Amino acid sequence: MDTHILLVNLSYIAAAILFVFGIKMLGHADTARKGNRISSIGMALAIIVTLLSQGLDYKLVLGGIAVGSVIGFIAAKRVQMTGMPELVALFNGFGGLASLLVGWAEYQRASHTKLAGIDIAQVEAFTAGVIVLAILIGGITFTGSLYAWGKLSGKLSGRALTFGGQKAFNALLALGIIAAGAIFTLAPTAELAYPTLAVVIVLALLLGIFAVMPIGGGDMPVVISLLNSCSGLAACAAGFVIANNVLIVAGCLVGASGLILTIIMCKAMNRTLVNVLFSSFGATTPATGNASTGEMKPLSVEDAYYILEAARNVIVIPGYGMAVAQAQHAVKELGEVLEANDCEVRFAIHPVAGPYARPHECATRRSRRTV
Repeated sequence: MDTHILLVNLSYIAAAILFVFGIKMLGHADTARKGNRISSIGMALAIIVTLLSQGLDYKLVLGGIAVGSVIGFIAAKRVQMTGMPELVALFNGFGGLASLLVGWAEYQRASHTKLAGIDIAQVEAFTAGVIVLAILIGGITFTGSLYAWGKLSGKLSGRALTFGGQKAFNALLALGIIAAGAIFTLAPTAELAYPTLAVVIVLALLLGIFAVMPIGGGDMPVVISLLNSCSGLAACAAGFVIANNVLIVAGCLVGASGLILTIIMCKAMNRTLVNVLFSSFGATTPATGNASTGEMKPLSVEDAYYILEAARNVIVIPGYGMAVAQAQHAVKELGEVLEANDCEVRFAIHPVAGPYARPHECATRRSRRTV
């Protein structure tokens, strides 16, 4: 093996090891910052080695890095803690868009390249397949993340939006993508190959929107985690497209960790991932099925007052809604009133939405315990 190639692969292995240790440290609050730095070092190493080994145009690449770094720094510096899910959604979306553009650009390059001494049909079929995957997953991630960002930022309705035959419509979109992708993969050099690839791009972008549309705003943290996993899978596919080992490894790590986090969040909500994605929880239009049974028992402000006045043990579960409403101080004052009435006040942190509520701002007195 050439010494240059060996050094590049060893550097990629070192970067992958840093990614693994960094992700491991992100699982604990006291080591999360250190883990983030370690992962950043690994990514910087991978970028530097790739630039030095691929003979790229440094001016163009470094210019893009500089512009993106400035935009990312300003956005991260200004965002509030309650707006963190929105920022993560945007990051996921642009990561998916990058993978989509890599797949499209590689097809442009590969379709005009002749490979001497290699079975052209076989190489092009494999390349076409991973290009379709990168475009498909990247397109869904991009528009789905933008729609999730719109819901979380209040620019779009946070309710689940449904219409008649929505699941069938989404299924047709998926089938159309599969059919167009198969046609493109089997005949990537045919006359209709480029229009077929354009169909895949358009349908993937539409599917991202319509897949997130029937999901309520309360389920957005789970959806964002899933889209984060999809952005990793899109990056992995893009790594196969350009034959870059470190991108494949990094994409697999992001995809696997995001999926694990998604499953953990669903379990914490006592729901399945299928239920979150397809149940249309909180939809504006009633879903067909059995009608609700039982008697509604509305609770007025006066009823809540009498219940809390008689309570001797109260547990407050701060969530994302409380954070958006900026109700931390009101909850703190309520806790003080309850404690003055000989009531024990405790705070239970919801594993999904609780971190955004910053409950430590509420629980400031030693007499309160956090569950």
